[in-house]
Amino acid sequence: MAILLVAVFIIGYALIAFEHPLKIDKAASALLTGVFCWIILLAGFENMPAIQSLDSPPDAHHFLDEALFEHLGEIAGILFFLLGAMTIVELVDVHDGFRAITDRISTANRVQLLWIISWVTFFLSAGLDNMTTAIIMCALLRRIIKDKENIWLFGGFVIIAANAGGAWSPIGDVTTIMLWIGGQVTTVPVMKTLFLTSVVSLLVPLLAASYFLKGNIESPKQSESEQKAHSQTTALERNLMFVLGGVGLLSVPVFKAVTHYPPYLGILLSVGLLWYFTEFLHRGKEPETKQGFSVAAMLHRIDTPSILFFLGILLAVGALNTSGHLRQMATLLNQTFGNIYIINTIIGLLSAIVDNVPLVAAAMGMYPMTEFPADHDFWNLLAYCAGTGGSILIIGSAAGVASMSILKIDFLWYLKRISGYALIGYLSGIAVYYFTH
Repeated sequence: MAILLVAVFIIGYALIAFEHPLKIDKAASALLTGVFCWIILLAGFENMPAIQSLDSPPDAHHFLDEALFEHLGEIAGILFFLLGAMTIVELVDVHDGFRAITDRISTANRVQLLWIISWVTFFLSAGLDNMTTAIIMCALLRRIIKDKENIWLFGGFVIIAANAGGAWSPIGDVTTIMLWIGGQVTTVPVMKTLFLTSVVSLLVPLLAASYFLKGNIESPKQSESEQKAHSQTTALERNLMFVLGGVGLLSVPVFKAVTHYPPYLGILLSVGLLWYFTEFLHRGKEPETKQGFSVAAMLHRIDTPSILFFLGILLAVGALNTSGHLRQMATLLNQTFGNIYIINTIIGLLSAIVDNVPLVAAAMGMYPMTEFPADHDFWNLLAYCAGTGGSILIIGSAAGVASMSILKIDFLWYLKRISGYALIGYLSGIAVYYFTH
């Protein structure tokens, strides 16, 4: 069963990777992979490591139904958060709100612009989170860069920067949030400990890319329909939507801290309030014009297949987690190596293939805090490695999947052009951590 489950997972990843040569949408491959993984779990239920460790095996359907329901709740939270954040960004974009930023970007030099975009993403990610930041910056890239090659290149560095910026902040990445809530890391120590490491993980790729990049970027020309739409918004409306959209996104971490509810409720609250506001803002306009600026219209602009792609990938990873193989892998790493630097480096590399959440959850369950107390090097390094290792593959992090959805970045293109930069940044950060602690 284990071999078959892993084989289906690998075949699914291969089909996703070769989406363009095969001309098969990655969402179809991801959905099939996710469903087949759960079917295999049912067929080989008794051989699952998670079941073999129990004294009395439960009913297969009851156990898997509960596990699937639990994973679906977590997945739905991520998908609704993604849906809400993309809606807000599209709403700001259709009102031409991003002009508040794009009008202030005066350089067309590829290297200078890459550094500006990357560092803005890095610090924004620490205040928001890596996925929301990636969504915002990808929307900006579409406004300031014309050709696909440059958009994809900058989008790749947005992923690296968003994950690097999220790693050193307690609210910047889901894995750091898990460790923060669990008490393994605390706010000020983790920020002080990982800031330099995270900076280096972005700085090294930027220096390497700057050596090869030359020339200027070309800005896109607006189509007649876009010019018409933007001419129907006033400067006040543009600035209002930029500010309110930003407040809506920035308020999500505050909402979570105050209510302790999951972030998707905060983003849905922001969407609902903005929906009311835009209806009120455009109440006096013609119905056709008003419809074009509504939240309902933004929902039509969102790429639904990409949401289904995310669903399929997370279902497949949930199946691996339910089977007990990820926890088995964590135990094997501990028995084989025993060195926290090697273990965390491998966990980070694995997080580029498998979602980092179950890997971190397995590590948290395997290592009690009596062995590694709060703010121990193991936990800090785990936060860094799990947060930034996902940048090595485009589907290795929420920021990567979101960017892939918005910019249509090809898996193999990212592997050839961006993965090398992400890998040297990841390893450089670990080296800096090693020599400074």
